[in-house]
Amino acid sequence: MSRAFGVIRQLGYVVPDITSAITHWVERLQVGPFFYIERQPVNHFVFRGEPSAPPQISVALAQAGPVQVELIQQRDDVPSAFREFTDAGHEGLQHVAYWTDAFDALVVRAGELGYTELQSGRSGSGRPDERFGYFTAGGHTGTVVEFSEVAGRKAALFDAVAAAAADWDGTDPVRDMTTLVTR
Repeated sequence: MSRAFGVIRQLGYVVPDITSAITHWVERLQVGPFFYIERQPVNHFVFRGEPSAPPQISVALAQAGPVQVELIQQRDDVPSAFREFTDAGHEGLQHVAYWTDAFDALVVRAGELGYTELQSGRSGSGRPDERFGYFTAGGHTGTVVEFSEVAGRKAALFDAVAAAAADWDGTDPVRDMTTLVTR
């Protein structure tokens, strides 16, 4: 457990080819099933302190024990933390995420520890309880911290991903994420 922010709940990988990344995780690591969405809705997007058009990203989620694996492929050139990561020649682990129902308190704590916000917004439907923020204190690649407000529909989505992994027998390794978010 991180004394700074709690338990790391997600590992976020930025990849150039999400289909190949899913195949790797399923076939080589036997992690799955992955829930995939071609165009993840992002609302109220702010990048480096300025309101911005949101990036077009594809996302796949799976559970590996107590940790969620998130695969992200940005499909446009809109400035974002993901685009900066790939433009610097990186791929792979880009962030670790903490899930919270005390989003504002974690943001304050991050500031106290010298972190600055890279990007923020709301995922999914854009509801007020679907905030996310990515923060950095410098350092090396892959140490970006995400805070993800987990309540309501997002909590239900994450719970459903974990439940599917608990009973997964290796069949149907890629599933439509929208079947989970419409519940």
